[in-house]
Amino acid sequence: QVQLAESGGGSVQAGESLRLSCVASLRAFANYAMGWFRQAPGKEREFVAAIFATEYYGASFEGRFTISRDNAKNTLYLQMNSLKPEDTAVYYCAQYSGGTYTSPGAYNHWGQGTQVTVSS
Repeated sequence: QVQLAESGGGSVQAGESLRLSCVASLRAFANYAMGWFRQAPGKEREFVAAIFATEYYGASFEGRFTISRDNAKNTLYLQMNSLKPEDTAVYYCAQYSGGTYTSPGAYNHWGQGTQVTVSS
């Protein structure tokens, strides 16, 4: 059974940075595209970034967030810089299974999420 475990969330001030990690219990992790989503209270789950042979970002994140991976460690990362209060949300990593990569339905395994809170 695939397990994804996020970590690295926390409470920061606006303008600061955080790096999220996601450790995956996936054999041949390098063969899988992965993504990050976030969900704020009362809002739908929102695409943040995905990594295939190249990286893709939601419009609100390009230039501030960077997705990367270390296949030797079965770990996915999300470096978040210049954080804003509107970035406050639970952040999830997920394994891509097919379809439109910006849609949560394209991912078949999800972590439990890690809370990021940004205060002004």
